[in-house]
Amino acid sequence: MRHVHPISIRHLTRRFPPARKGGPERIALDRVSLDIHAGEVHGLLGPNGAGKTTLCKILSTVLLPTSGTATIYGFDVVTQARSVRPLIGLVFGGERGLYSRLTARQNLRYWAALYRVPRRQVTDRVETLLARLGLAERAHERVETWSRGMKQRLHLARGLIGDPKVMILDEPTAGMDPVAAREFRGLVRELRGEGRTLLITTHDMAEAEAVCDRVTLIDGGRLLRTEDPRTIGRWVSAHERVDAADVPEPILSNLESLPGVARVERLSRGAVRIHTSVEGATATVLRTLLDAGVTRVATTEPSLEEVYLHVVGNRGMRV
Repeated sequence: MRHVHPISIRHLTRRFPPARKGGPERIALDRVSLDIHAGEVHGLLGPNGAGKTTLCKILSTVLLPTSGTATIYGFDVVTQARSVRPLIGLVFGGERGLYSRLTARQNLRYWAALYRVPRRQVTDRVETLLARLGLAERAHERVETWSRGMKQRLHLARGLIGDPKVMILDEPTAGMDPVAAREFRGLVRELRGEGRTLLITTHDMAEAEAVCDRVTLIDGGRLLRTEDPRTIGRWVSAHERVDAADVPEPILSNLESLPGVARVERLSRGAVRIHTSVEGATATVLRTLLDAGVTRVATTEPSLEEVYLHVVGNRGMRV
């Protein structure tokens, strides 16, 4: 029997018309190909505008591709959309898709009807999800009174109401506080343990490293490469930055000559930023600064765009 991937994408392209007459058309996805394995948590990592949400919309049958194909467990998202929809649970971040004047319980019962959950199972499934997502105590309140983080948990409950085999989560922790985000990561591990397959989009490298089995980098509508999340973590730690103030000029020269220091950037008002390029170099930089009596120091992680520049660079853009 032929093996069927939960998500299989081949040469998927999506173009949008020009924003203004005579302008260039926008290519949101450019010949994207990717297979996601059963029971995998797969991260799609890229900055805003990279094409992540467009891909999620196509996989969830709400947007048509310009060309190429995508299947969910062998069913084509365009020609067999009715067979695809019961298999997927979709979670978009933000306010979209919530009925703010209804209570959380009413929202879930409504979505259960849309997903054609058998009537005898609706109450049990709704109450179980409310409890699982920590929403039971306020399930009787109108959603419009809730914080953004609680609304995002309701989005997750909505995505699970149809008991999907594949979950597509687009920026699922948007608006969550650190405690809620940590609880979400625990929920992801539970869902994976149940045998579900998850595709999670994010622009947060730490989140991708924490929850994903594999991570695919996307930028400008093109997939750059797929990596183990531990590789992403090494990229981050290798390219950390150290910000410092009131650093004597002789110490700056010493810093520039340290192994693993890529450059020393002079900022305004006497501050400097030391960019590292080798894992472990940050510790050497900090030790050098503290030994010299410099105490106003802080470490920061590079942005996703900076990681692209350092690690993927032009090579990745030619993939």
